Amino acid sequence: MTNDLPNIAADCVQIPSLDRLRPKASGHPPRILMLYGSLRERSYSRLLTLEAERLLRHFGAETRIFDPHGLPLPDTEPADHPKVRELRELSQWSEGQVWCSPERHGAMTGIMKAQIDWIPLSIGAVRPTQGKTLAVMQVSGGSQSFNAVNQMRVLGRWMRMITIPNQSSVAKAYEEFTPDGRMKPSSYYERVVDVMEELVKFTLLTRDASDYLTDRYSERKEAHAALEARLKLTEVR
Repeated sequence: MTNDLPNIAADCVQIPSLDRLRPKASGHPPRILMLYGSLRERSYSRLLTLEAERLLRHFGAETRIFDPHGLPLPDTEPADHPKVRELRELSQWSEGQVWCSPERHGAMTGIMKAQIDWIPLSIGAVRPTQGKTLAVMQVSGGSQSFNAVNQMRVLGRWMRMITIPNQSSVAKAYEEFTPDGRMKPSSYYERVVDVMEELVKFTLLTRDASDYLTDRYSERKEAHAALEARLKLTEVR
């Protein structure tokens, strides 16, 4: 191997193992955190999130919905602010997430982005989102668009999440819900069913192998170098 691959650290390379991708399955329901991106009294992203929550519970998941009311703008308050602490604790608790944003000016809302920005890539040795599954949804006031879900996919990748292939985009959302907030039967609703079913499947498939799936050669090499440096320092002493 060293002759063919002279640029790698042989001690840090691992051959992918099928056995390690099939660990013993957890017995508890999949844990799904749900975020929505509007503070309006009649928020269609919240109504869509509530509809998705009903489906997730039907599929056997345990859910939590974060209420963004009172969440400060990023960097305007310390990280121990109660709403920030609540959001981060829910993110750590979760094994999968659903992000649902209105599209505003061709993009996700600032409220949606602020929630994601308050969840850092790492808190000490803990990475609150790495290896977790993610489903993305959006609502629009006009014709169907995919700008918000596309942006959230980019953020999901940046947060090292496993974003499922399916997604939901509900056009003219004001026409798709009854006065009491329930989603009407439609192809849009059927797509939401598809997305939540797929999210639960992907979460069940990956959650117990998450640490192995996100174990990287570059990070093992960095940790190995740090260990060697500590051992040399001990020898000098």
